[in-house]
Amino acid sequence: MLSKLLKLSVVFVLVLASCSKDENAKEDVIVIAASQTEPLSAKEVNAKIDEALNSKGTFNWRDTSNYLLWSAVANGQNMVTIGFGSSKDDFERAKSPNNAKMQNDLLAIIMQYEKISIEKILLSADPYLNLIDVAISRQETIIALRKNNFIRYVEPADYKYFAVKTAEERASSSGSSGCGFESTTLSSADYTNVTPNAKVPWAFYQHNIPPAWDYSTGAGITIGIVDTGLSPNQSLLGSSFNDGISTGRTLQKFGVYVDSVWPWTSTTDGPNDQCGHGTSMASVACAPRNDNGLPVGVAYNANLIMYRAAANVVLDGYHEQNGVKNAFTALGNNANVKIISMSMGHIFSVGKIEDAVKYAYGKGKLIFCAGGTSTSSTTFVGVIFPASMAEAVAVTGVQEGTVFQKCDDCHSGSKIDFTVVMQRAVTGNAVPVDSYYDNQTDYVGGSSVATATTAGIAALVWARNPTWTRSQVLTKMKQSATFYPNKNAEFGYGNINALLAVQ
Repeated sequence: MLSKLLKLSVVFVLVLASCSKDENAKEDVIVIAASQTEPLSAKEVNAKIDEALNSKGTFNWRDTSNYLLWSAVANGQNMVTIGFGSSKDDFERAKSPNNAKMQNDLLAIIMQYEKISIEKILLSADPYLNLIDVAISRQETIIALRKNNFIRYVEPADYKYFAVKTAEERASSSGSSGCGFESTTLSSADYTNVTPNAKVPWAFYQHNIPPAWDYSTGAGITIGIVDTGLSPNQSLLGSSFNDGISTGRTLQKFGVYVDSVWPWTSTTDGPNDQCGHGTSMASVACAPRNDNGLPVGVAYNANLIMYRAAANVVLDGYHEQNGVKNAFTALGNNANVKIISMSMGHIFSVGKIEDAVKYAYGKGKLIFCAGGTSTSSTTFVGVIFPASMAEAVAVTGVQEGTVFQKCDDCHSGSKIDFTVVMQRAVTGNAVPVDSYYDNQTDYVGGSSVATATTAGIAALVWARNPTWTRSQVLTKMKQSATFYPNKNAEFGYGNINALLAVQ
């Protein structure tokens, strides 16, 4: 990386030297109104974001004023993500022959207005995507960049929307982090024992998953999960991943999350789950079927690749958003991966994650994302990002019963594609899973467990039809669902019938 930066430095010294000899090369004069020379406070920035979310149902930094954008940057360690390209769809470096020139031109603009060297500006340049992370302190620089024809977006890279909420608001945000190491004894009404001695969660029968196992168990299909990692204390998602009827498959785990407040830190904290959420998602998607008397996963013979990309489910801040971006590009580049599942998100778009999702989608991956689980701070939001993207299949949870009703905390809306029954009508119990620790169980709910369940069903379908494309797999899933060929305004195609989908 240092050698690359040194090479860039030489390039820019030459560029600046050339410009200094040109008498016509002058800095554009940008005038800042006296009322906008001091940035808004973080609470004021949040209020503007909330106003847009309440009035429009969505928020994007592209639509904001220069002043609001700069204020957010100033409240986020002066870090900025720049997505560039010759068009809105020019995001992949390998398909963008002019990416180096565009990047150099933009960095030259930043040096011109910031009046500092490249070493103090460029934090990182993504090797696969047309984006860079830079340090910017002046509002004039933001304005000059947004005028450039190569700009796809300019966003604050480390503005923490949720961290700005008051301690009282955060405390009342039920399950906002999605973390927990609890274990719960399962009610006997919430599972059925099957050979050799595994527990099938009640919710699986709502989707005809157990009879679908006569046709497919996910063998040969690799699911990539982007989440908080895998517990080192749950051997069924470790050394005993191949056990019982679950044999001949592979498990890989990676860590791309950097646990640091400093943006220049690049050392990750490893692949181990320090939250509990990722372990639960892996359990419902592909936990082994053996004689341990614990819950089995939907695709219990599928391969698993887990990426620890964030500390919790709320993708707030530089390192979490960067981790998710890196996980998606890595999974996109892995030819063995067919399916990507992510039960995390943000209430509005993040440019670098959007680019990474599109990158993975362009590699043929079938991507499932959680539609959202409410907190006190986000009850007014519909389907969250990136489930709201066209490239993602959005999933939410519904209650048990003949009438469709979303779970107590689940989001719904026109961008939902599928639903999963994950909340019991009488008790309110959710889906049984293997807990963080060996020989322990728990319940997990919300759109998170619905998404991991759907990814597992997709693995069953793809394993049954290994030569199919992503489109064919998705079409088959839609055809088996409740509302097909129509799409419900709140619940998409509804509940998938796994048995019909694999026949």
